[in-house]
Amino acid sequence: MPNSNYLIGRQPILNRSGEVVAYELLFRSAGSKNEASVQDASHASANVIINTLSAFGLETILGPHRGFINLELDLLMSDSITILPKDRVVLELLETLQVTPELVERCRSLKEEGFTLALDDHEFDPIYEELYAIVDIVKVDLIQSPVERLAEMIERFSPYPITLLAEKVETLEEYLRCRDMGFELFQGYYFAKPSVMEKKRFDDSGVHLLKLMRYLNEDAETAVIEQAFRESPGLTYKLLLLVNSVSLGMRSKVLNVRHAVATLGRKQIKRWVQLALFAADDSSTPESPLIEMAAVRAAFMEQLASHLPQFRGKQDAIELAFMTGTLSLLETIYSISMDEVTETLNLTEEITLALTERSGIFGRLLHLAELFEQMDFSEASRQFEEMGLTQEDVLNAQVKAYNWRGTMQ
Repeated sequence: MPNSNYLIGRQPILNRSGEVVAYELLFRSAGSKNEASVQDASHASANVIINTLSAFGLETILGPHRGFINLELDLLMSDSITILPKDRVVLELLETLQVTPELVERCRSLKEEGFTLALDDHEFDPIYEELYAIVDIVKVDLIQSPVERLAEMIERFSPYPITLLAEKVETLEEYLRCRDMGFELFQGYYFAKPSVMEKKRFDDSGVHLLKLMRYLNEDAETAVIEQAFRESPGLTYKLLLLVNSVSLGMRSKVLNVRHAVATLGRKQIKRWVQLALFAADDSSTPESPLIEMAAVRAAFMEQLASHLPQFRGKQDAIELAFMTGTLSLLETIYSISMDEVTETLNLTEEITLALTERSGIFGRLLHLAELFEQMDFSEASRQFEEMGLTQEDVLNAQVKAYNWRGTMQ
């Protein structure tokens, strides 16, 4: 891992079905005073490109999805961007770019080479007409262009073969209205922050999953675990579907619970049960932002815990960090109190306090994970240094968490 002072963030981009199809890659550098700063847009974008290709790797950061990367004029005009794989990235033209014949010609050339182009933070303007015939995606900022005045703009875009992406979507109402108006892609805190997600009813399958988690935590006999699955055939199907969907690299399908336990081991089965809590209804798939968020948060906390001196060689403690991460999202996603979660699972006082008060070492790890989700790099830097973690520790944890499918195998 290079010694550069950088952190990379991702914000998911979803389709009309609510599935993650891409990420915008965000760059931040930590200054000497632990303050997040971006020296300039081109420097930031160049670092995103270099770090994604060399330090991290596209598969690790993006999984099977595409990455949106912001470009200023000098980087857009540079031959260096041709190193990027055309089928994996979207070149995002910042709103500060001036429309010139040179810019139009460069965009036309990149499009002919096979690149996908997007206009960022955009409002319709006739001066962009030549670009509208070239670019593939137009990102509309809902703060800059409120939903109430979008209809006329969308009508003016209609003659052009472009896909509309609504960004800075912060409420369910905004998402539904944009979807009804014809937007195909969506990005914003409504999807990326669990605190503003619509709550779901904690149904029977969720109750069964909590029971299964308790059995696994107590190291119950395999027969007991199998019987718990037999009480909910639908849950068995959903769990096996999830396991087979995200267990990349397996040579054969997992056919039943006994096979799953034998093939993956109890450690992994416990993790799949935790993730299945976020797929307890038919609307959640392995590409659901709920599963993505739960998995990344849990894996991030696990990796951070593995770097803490007090947990060195203590695999059980590292596993508890993972479990704390997944359980921490239940209260905001389901209509269930955290007290009910902790009592149902008979959790230790240490984990209970982490979940309810963010206290203790697991509570501090959880708070740190939440700061990164909020892109609060300044406070996050202060926190992880106080815990004795280095920026390299955090970067390694971050990269492995983004590649959660790989770490769960």
